[in-house]
Amino acid sequence: MADPRWTLTPTDDAVLEIRTDVTGKAATMGHRLTIEVTRWRADVRGDDDRPTSVELTAEVDSLDVVHGEGGVTPLLGPEKAVARSNALKTLDAKRHPRIVFRADTIDTTGSGMRLRGTLEIHGVTRDHTVELTVEEDGATRRLSTESVVRQTDFDVKPYSQLLGAMKVVDEVTVAFTATVPADD
Repeated sequence: MADPRWTLTPTDDAVLEIRTDVTGKAATMGHRLTIEVTRWRADVRGDDDRPTSVELTAEVDSLDVVHGEGGVTPLLGPEKAVARSNALKTLDAKRHPRIVFRADTIDTTGSGMRLRGTLEIHGVTRDHTVELTVEEDGATRRLSTESVVRQTDFDVKPYSQLLGAMKVVDEVTVAFTATVPADD
């Protein structure tokens, strides 16, 4: 396989995050989390200025709980550490250390690109499509997407407590934003 034409990694201008919600009779006790993936790499291959394939690999143990809304008490340092630990256990990070999205079909759309390929989580691979919005503003391009992933499709049991009275919603949102030079 040829070397990547472009590579993106985490910076202030390139962020990959996961957003969760809570459900159940005791949902008001739980926090809706924003979890940042702090180690990831996206390799983009292509001809001239047209991408032809993308591979994004995220390191599961790099999850960092950065924000929590709701809950009975504010989500502070110790609670963030517990939430991170629960996420790593839920994803079985030691046995499945990476999440990988590979797209070999990239089509141009009115607002950007449609990336079709596979998503591997927890050792399970499924077809997955991502709608990437591309906005140009002079010298920069802003890339963004939000993609819903159902945990149970990948044999991941959503975290729960209080005998299921409070649990993470099965569908989580994976969000990606990056600002890159327009000539890249």
